[in-house]
Amino acid sequence: MVFILTDDQDAVSNSVNFMPRLRELIIDEGTHFANHFTTTAICCPSRVSLWTGKQPHNTNVTDVGPPYGGFPKFVSQGLNDAYLPIWLQDAGYATYYAGKMFNSHTIHNYDSPHLKGWTDNYFLLDPGTYSYLNPIYQKGHEPPMQHRGRHTMDLIQEHTDRLLRDALESTKPFFLAIAPVAPHSNIDSNSGGPPVMTEPIPLSRHHHLFEKEQVPRTQNFNPDKPSGASWVSRLPQLNDSAVDYLDHFHRQRLRALQGVDELVEQIVTQLKSAGVLDDTYIIYSSDNGYHIGQHRLPPGKECGFDEDIRVPFYVRGPGVARGRTEFAVTTHIDVAPTIFTIAGIVLRHDFDGTPIPLLEQAETHRDLIQRHEHVAVEYWGIAIAEGELGGWDGNGQIVMRNNTYKALRIKGEVYNLYYAVWCNNEHELYDVERDPGQMHNLYPAEGLLKTYWTPFLGSHLGLVVSRLDALLMVMKSCRGPTCAAPWDVLHPEGGVKNLQDALDKRFDEFYKDQVAVSFNRCEAGYIMNAEGPQTGYEYRQGLQWSHWT
Repeated sequence: MVFILTDDQDAVSNSVNFMPRLRELIIDEGTHFANHFTTTAICCPSRVSLWTGKQPHNTNVTDVGPPYGGFPKFVSQGLNDAYLPIWLQDAGYATYYAGKMFNSHTIHNYDSPHLKGWTDNYFLLDPGTYSYLNPIYQKGHEPPMQHRGRHTMDLIQEHTDRLLRDALESTKPFFLAIAPVAPHSNIDSNSGGPPVMTEPIPLSRHHHLFEKEQVPRTQNFNPDKPSGASWVSRLPQLNDSAVDYLDHFHRQRLRALQGVDELVEQIVTQLKSAGVLDDTYIIYSSDNGYHIGQHRLPPGKECGFDEDIRVPFYVRGPGVARGRTEFAVTTHIDVAPTIFTIAGIVLRHDFDGTPIPLLEQAETHRDLIQRHEHVAVEYWGIAIAEGELGGWDGNGQIVMRNNTYKALRIKGEVYNLYYAVWCNNEHELYDVERDPGQMHNLYPAEGLLKTYWTPFLGSHLGLVVSRLDALLMVMKSCRGPTCAAPWDVLHPEGGVKNLQDALDKRFDEFYKDQVAVSFNRCEAGYIMNAEGPQTGYEYRQGLQWSHWT
């Protein structure tokens, strides 16, 4: 197996359309999972979820650095002994890694302890992780090495070649993960002083490309009227010079991805030359998405909009349909269970995710497969304005605090919704089918008093919200099987498997009486007593909860 994981590549701006090798060698030869989401739109929490199969509220790695996240938190939570490469090695696999693993994985702590589970590795380390021209790589248990003046993409191509050659020579089945930093912002903090996040730096051979490309001018790009909730709704409109800079930033991201495109071709060529291409699964994805100018936002992530949480996910390999697009909802917490299934390993009982339907027979037996239609989206802490626009206000405010929220992204046959509750108890609800830019919040700041009985989804807006809120109550602290089957918590007697089932009029009073999701206060990490009520009621043949307790 080969897993290629880019950094900050969204699925909304169609950057893959500028990667012809990826399209020819992976997408056209495999399956595109069009509704794949990350649970948390920032690097480290997303990556830990990817490698553990657990929601961030269950890993408790919720930030990029201490005290709530980063490599030190990963270790202190015991996860260095309980994540994917450990389990694969236990199953007889050789495991290899090249590139960025976690944030706050540094030249000072890389060996205290070493990351476990890897047969060999070339890890990027801070302060050189995001330095395109002065990266720091660390092989095996050797000391870190800084490569001044060498481009990180040239180096990761070389490291990938070495690791893949070793993997192919091994008598064991192998898992190789390659995590280039592109198209993440460049951060050069090697010269001292505070780090500055600037546009990515492409390989010199790609500097001339895409001169006329712009950020797609979608409905939500730098809109005349503010959108969103909480601090997003108060952002100023960007001026013309700022928009010009965003277009330049976008072009640099596309150019930076050309090195990744070359890497894809290199891997496929190497596998083909070894005669194992048709026997190898290749997965391509990104840790989280990215926004540039949508909703007046400077470059960055950390929001719940589709630009930030919807990411590419492509798979080719034995039994995977060629040229197919799969619309089932899938998430990063499904990746580890999926790799278990590929490897023939019995699924762990503590996985929050479920295997993704990779194989062609999954399409044939679709009616027999119960897939979840929801994604639990969660975030804690700050949002950061990247680039050189002067922050959120143009005057140097780089950090936006109280960017803490719990949300649902839910997509069924007749609905496509995003519902969120912020830590200041503001709400958002978007009908993404009719409003793909998420511009029109159906949950106004003054509440639902005036719009409760507005027709919506064959029911009424307030009744739909009552179901979404009850579902979010389960998902915001779900664990194990309840993350995949939350309706079973609300309806333990069965009969309700999705939002459509829950909208049955029989349940109107039950959902009206449910405990609402709310926060007690805003916190920068997962602190349960800040997050309001944790449990709701169960439906028992229409009787009130008090009758059963």
